[in-house]
Amino acid sequence: MAVLGNAVVALLARAAGASDDFDPLHLSAYAPLTVFGVVLGAIGWAVVRRVAKNPAGLLRWLVPVLVVVSFVPDLSLLGGGTPGSGPLAVAALMVMHVVVAAVAGVAYRRVLPLPVR
Repeated sequence: MAVLGNAVVALLARAAGASDDFDPLHLSAYAPLTVFGVVLGAIGWAVVRRVAKNPAGLLRWLVPVLVVVSFVPDLSLLGGGTPGSGPLAVAALMVMHVVVAAVAGVAYRRVLPLPVR
């Protein structure tokens, strides 16, 4: 579902004028990275749920912080030498990070429910 959500974001961004030269908005670039992000997130979620005294409380602030930190490489593309890396394309890439976090968070809550402690 995260790959599908990112496909919609990429299509909308290109329809709105993002350059087709911006490789991160191509399925071949974002699909494997989306899967990698979901798997890495699941590992992190599982670790937090196992070791934290209050996993829900920790994840409530940790997930948004990690999403914001994930914007740093995206923002570094602005004004750089990456073809097509205009503000719209970079904003779409940032939205894709939010999509992955949202879809993955829902899936993790179902598959790896947080214990009540």
